[in-house]
Amino acid sequence: MFPASVVPINVGRARSVRLVEDLLGQERAVVGIVSQRDAEVDEPAFGDLYDVGTVARVVKVIRLGPSNYSVVLHGVSRLKMVAPLGLEPYMRARIRRIPENLERDVELDALGASLRESMREALALMPNLPKETAGILDNVRESGALADLIASNLAAEQATVADKQRILETFDAKARVRAVAAIVGKQLELLRVRREISTMVADEGKSQRELILRQQMKSIKEELGEGGEDDEVEELRERLRLAQLSEDAQKIAKKQLSRLAGMQQQSAEYNVTRSYLEWLADMPWNKTTHDKLDVADVRRCLDEDHFGLEKVKKRIVEYIAVRKLRADKKGPILCFIGPPGVGKTSLGRSIARSMGRRYHRIALGGVRDEAEIRGHRRTYVGALPGRIVQGLKKVGVRNPVFVLDEVDKLGVDMMGDPAAALLEVLDPAQNGTFQDHYLDTPFDLSQITFLATANNPDTIPAPLWDRLEVIEVPGYTRMEKRSIAREFLAPKQLSAHGLTPERLEFTEPGIETIVDNYTREAGVRGLEREIGAVCRHVAMRLAEGEDVHEVATTEMVEKVLGAPRYSRETAEDQLVPGVATGLAWTPSGGDVLFIEATRMPGKGSVVVTGNLKAVMQESATAAVTFVRSKASSLGLEQEFLRSIDLHLHVPKGGTPKDGPSAGITMFSAVASLLLHCPVKRDVAMTGEITLRGNVLPVGGIKEKLLAAHRAGMKEVLIPARNERDLDDVPKDVLAELHIHLVKRVDEILPLVLEPPVAAPPETPSTPPPEGDDGVHAV
Repeated sequence: MFPASVVPINVGRARSVRLVEDLLGQERAVVGIVSQRDAEVDEPAFGDLYDVGTVARVVKVIRLGPSNYSVVLHGVSRLKMVAPLGLEPYMRARIRRIPENLERDVELDALGASLRESMREALALMPNLPKETAGILDNVRESGALADLIASNLAAEQATVADKQRILETFDAKARVRAVAAIVGKQLELLRVRREISTMVADEGKSQRELILRQQMKSIKEELGEGGEDDEVEELRERLRLAQLSEDAQKIAKKQLSRLAGMQQQSAEYNVTRSYLEWLADMPWNKTTHDKLDVADVRRCLDEDHFGLEKVKKRIVEYIAVRKLRADKKGPILCFIGPPGVGKTSLGRSIARSMGRRYHRIALGGVRDEAEIRGHRRTYVGALPGRIVQGLKKVGVRNPVFVLDEVDKLGVDMMGDPAAALLEVLDPAQNGTFQDHYLDTPFDLSQITFLATANNPDTIPAPLWDRLEVIEVPGYTRMEKRSIAREFLAPKQLSAHGLTPERLEFTEPGIETIVDNYTREAGVRGLEREIGAVCRHVAMRLAEGEDVHEVATTEMVEKVLGAPRYSRETAEDQLVPGVATGLAWTPSGGDVLFIEATRMPGKGSVVVTGNLKAVMQESATAAVTFVRSKASSLGLEQEFLRSIDLHLHVPKGGTPKDGPSAGITMFSAVASLLLHCPVKRDVAMTGEITLRGNVLPVGGIKEKLLAAHRAGMKEVLIPARNERDLDDVPKDVLAELHIHLVKRVDEILPLVLEPPVAAPPETPSTPPPEGDDGVHAV
């Protein structure tokens, strides 16, 4: 019993009955109310009682029988027993009243207000209580009294006698309010859970009722001989229910199910509708995997799968770190651009593994139909969803990692533009409501992590390029290739061919031989093929019964792979005037490009061959024009072209070539020819020239320097304005190359030309202005 509460108590024990009978006729009789420690004890002693109780005034005594009374008590204040005085004729003890501290402060009022709101919310979740119950809380303004009121009305399952006794023994009002608030909070949470369970049970009951009605309808149709196709319809209905479709999809599915139930199985439309509903049921509308956004784990996965590529790894780790801090942030669409074989696609697989997501690759090379992305409309025969929806069905979750491979090779024809269809897919602001033509209902793609790969950025449409964040994946240096072959490719190929390191051991010289003499590429695919060829040779011998324990040395590699296909020095051993080594960028990485120039008797025409396109033809014309304009400073006659023709040729004529970076190479080749001064064998160059003699900057410096390094060049000329691009070049490459930064064409010839050689014997014996007199003067 708590102070301020009114409680009726039935009295039946002999000692308690004697006490009540002595109180009959007395006005304002006061008794002490304490609780037993154990309710099973019939004749308690003082040791069986709690020390703290309540002083109560007897309000009314009602006689129920000869020795049975009902007493209505009103709690006045707390008491504490000081000393027992006796058990007969009824229990008596000396007590001390505990007055209530009525001082109020801001903290106590705040605690009381919070307790009042919690109790009001709990009462709202109990529908069987009278409406006036919540109003009683507003009538008690003192926080300590409010705690006593609430505690006195807690049911036994909400608070035990021991719990209530602890509250009664808490004399400090703040501590008492906190204790009651803890009990009310637990009860409130329990009531919330009960309400949720009741809602679920009600929904389940509705579903159960529908199921029973459908079973009854099925039985009726079977009696009428109309059953058969209903099994498929019911199966589809259950699959759609478990798929947790979106609200729009549910409306469509319900309508199509009703149509399907009224169709004959033999009709063509039946199969179309059933296929459509199966696609709806198989889509991962609400299935996801849990992300593991651990930055250290992501970095470890990337290092395990890829060697080098530090800047690429750093950007990926930053991407994952931002996703970890802001899970709701719609991240950018990363696009890896680089030569074939450098690991762009496998980077996507590593990202998926590090994030704990499922991986799917969509090959877009050669795709020309817009329906490949958006799907076909169901009105067409054989209609199917697009590749995005097909991929989602395959992975079974709505938050996978999708790699859109080779986005630069999308085509355009009369069937539409698939690159334009990708704009909505890859736009974070739009793909939350992507609508496939086949599904014909919005599907959320915003949780998919899209990655794209490409070789050539020039063929990617501008609107699509604007939605991508480009990360360049460069080619590998010789040192990186050796490390990749030793740590990744050799173990992989040994395992793929059923070999062990005891059967075939790759040595460092053997790997260097394969890298230098049998491969010339930016990536490592060719390197992996050559290592596989060595493994196949040993596997064949082992399969024939030979006990093989081979070591892949230089001699063994050359014996298996044949004569070396490449040499470290790409230029000819004999220096010939008119041949210069240039550098070019290709979608497959950097490449070495030779420019050849020769002359013959003629009338001053200039011929350019080698399948050159407009830009390189203009570079050749500009180079010849600049030489003619500077003839006197070069020691040439002003009209040296009057009796000769010039022919500029770029080998590999079957390969189209274009790009504004061959100007200084063509100038060097023409000047070398006319001056009879060979170009140094180990010098390569790149840059464009103007008619005023300026050297313009070019692109692809990193790839070009890697190509020069692979080709064994020692010196490279690049435009001075490309100096900032050297920061992206690996340090070991720069350490082995001597880079010359040139601003003017005048600086080029002293850096690239060797001393002059003798003039050719077929020099025409014509008057001095028309021969090689200018050259002899030099």
